[in-house]
Amino acid sequence: MVSSTEYGSHTWELMLRVDHQHEDVEKEFLLQVTGDLHVGGLMLKLVEQIKIAQDWSDYAFWWEQKKCWLLKTHWTLDKCGVQADAKLIFTTQHKMLRLRLPNMKTVRLKVSFSSMVFRAVSDICKMLNIRRSEELSLLKQSEGTLKKKKKKDKNSKEPATEDILNLCNSPVSSGLPANPGLYSKTMTPIYDPVSGSPASSTITWFSDGSLTEQNCSILALSHPNCSPETLAEMYQPRTLADKAKLNAGWLDSSRSLMEQGVLEEDQLLLRFKYYTFFDLNPKYDAVRINQIYEQARWAILLEEIDCTEEEMLIFAALQAYHVSKLSLSSDTQDSTCESEVDEVEAALSNLEVTLEGGNKSNILEDITDIPKLADNLKLVRPKKLALKAIKTYWFVFRDTSISYFKNKESAQGEPVEKLNLKGCEVVPDVNVAAKKFGIKLLIPVADGMNEVYLRCDNEDQYARWMAACVLASKGRTMADSSYQPEVQKILSFLQMKNWTMCSQTASEPENVDMKPECFVSPRYTKKFKSKQLTARILEAHQNVSQMSLVEAKLRFIQAWQSLPEFGLSYYIVRFKGSKKDDVLGVSYNRLIRIDMATGDPITTWRFSNMKQWNVNWEIRQVAIEFDQNVSIAFTCLSADCKIIHEYIGGYIFLSTRSKDHNETLDEELFHKLTGGQE
Repeated sequence: MVSSTEYGSHTWELMLRVDHQHEDVEKEFLLQVTGDLHVGGLMLKLVEQIKIAQDWSDYAFWWEQKKCWLLKTHWTLDKCGVQADAKLIFTTQHKMLRLRLPNMKTVRLKVSFSSMVFRAVSDICKMLNIRRSEELSLLKQSEGTLKKKKKKDKNSKEPATEDILNLCNSPVSSGLPANPGLYSKTMTPIYDPVSGSPASSTITWFSDGSLTEQNCSILALSHPNCSPETLAEMYQPRTLADKAKLNAGWLDSSRSLMEQGVLEEDQLLLRFKYYTFFDLNPKYDAVRINQIYEQARWAILLEEIDCTEEEMLIFAALQAYHVSKLSLSSDTQDSTCESEVDEVEAALSNLEVTLEGGNKSNILEDITDIPKLADNLKLVRPKKLALKAIKTYWFVFRDTSISYFKNKESAQGEPVEKLNLKGCEVVPDVNVAAKKFGIKLLIPVADGMNEVYLRCDNEDQYARWMAACVLASKGRTMADSSYQPEVQKILSFLQMKNWTMCSQTASEPENVDMKPECFVSPRYTKKFKSKQLTARILEAHQNVSQMSLVEAKLRFIQAWQSLPEFGLSYYIVRFKGSKKDDVLGVSYNRLIRIDMATGDPITTWRFSNMKQWNVNWEIRQVAIEFDQNVSIAFTCLSADCKIIHEYIGGYIFLSTRSKDHNETLDEELFHKLTGGQE
């Protein structure tokens, strides 16, 4: 019997479970502890009891009831709140996780289950050679999106494991110090130490490279599409409510995987969450560009984003091109060799303008010269009973406003109407084959959105006016340095659509067994016969057949960004004071309230006009204040309100990035903007 003087009255027993692989050693230990024993001391006592000689450095205590890690080893048990009834598990912090990448490949790797998801994603991206990890996050597939697959999965679970790329032996995933890779921290390409040739662009730019070149090429290359049957098995959202399900499962970036119920060997989706792709560079971003391209491709094939028939054929032509290019020769395994990178420099510089809002040159000219547009355009106003009133007016575009007059001569007087485009929604309404070049403007007014259509005569006129409208909606004028690049981007996209102008007799693609059903969404395979689809894809293919592989991917991404719905993540919400549910679209620069029944935008709020936002965690309500005494509040019905809160803060965080310090990431600022005060 133990005397009270030996242990003292404040001593108590604590049962600890050890998560180890030794079958002949017991896993539960009962220790005598005191409240002033610190966590590190408890670890030491436990390891002495276990008597197994191994590296315990990756182990930590997981408190099962409270779903939290005890990582502050200098804290005492009293400070942590640990008492005799606590169930503590001594387990590894790094565990195996399966990740489904945007290209639908599954990788298996060791990930920190104790770090915040933001840090875990950063480590994962280092393993996969993906820069700008802040643009990605982890997503749990919701039950609704899995229902369609269940029948098939019951009969064919085994084949699914064949495609898994196992990266569990990589230095970073093991939590070990990594070996220097072929690229330095400054991202200066050097030469392959074995062959002496320039190091492949697909090799990691990090100094702790963990991918072999073979594995990296798997992630950096596009592969032939899945069969139409497989495509039909996958979840395809039909309504806005269905699309809201796709965004319900984002993990909380400020908490660890274990705290959010993720278990070892679980499967999560790694996806680009924020649609602001910063500093894309083919020299270092082979994997990143391919994964963005793949996420765009699947979003279009599964109709997660709407596009016209004409646009679908462009996307199909670019995909068909990839497959034909890859099937020509095995030499394409290094698809981003230095010579090819040189070919896309021009395309890249144009694309950077798109992604970043233009270069910053000619500042003096921007300040002193505010250009304007003046032209005859057709004004279309929707009327009741589906009738439209179409009339030609003299339009003048100045600053961020459009004024229109009865004719050119009356332009010196008062306009018929002046439309302020700041904060409006700009939607293209184009059919190149039918010579239709329309611009749909949804302008915020007190009771909703005022709908106005402008009809242009030709491509050049449309590109100039469309670019001006897009900039004005963001509060920028045509004096902005991004105006001309925006015009060129629109013209380039129209040129891709305009295959009828230069189409000759469509020939069969060389060395390609084309299955057109693999390149378009199921809706179009039902609408057209296979031969019709093949002919139309080949017509569209002629306008993209001269591009290099990386350039074609960049064009695909650029065309995806041109779609009206690009970058919108949908959630079902109930606004304060409203009696019905609405859909909230969250984009990189605005929030859109959308009518759930019709899909029409009701109101748009720009982040640039936002003064503050906060969350009432007790009633799970998001409240936002804008300029001019505008305030909104809503509860989220399709997901946790923390997800929307993190989206808003995340986009504001990403807007602070600059190339001047592109190697540093202010993680503290990210958590300050997104973490909340639960």
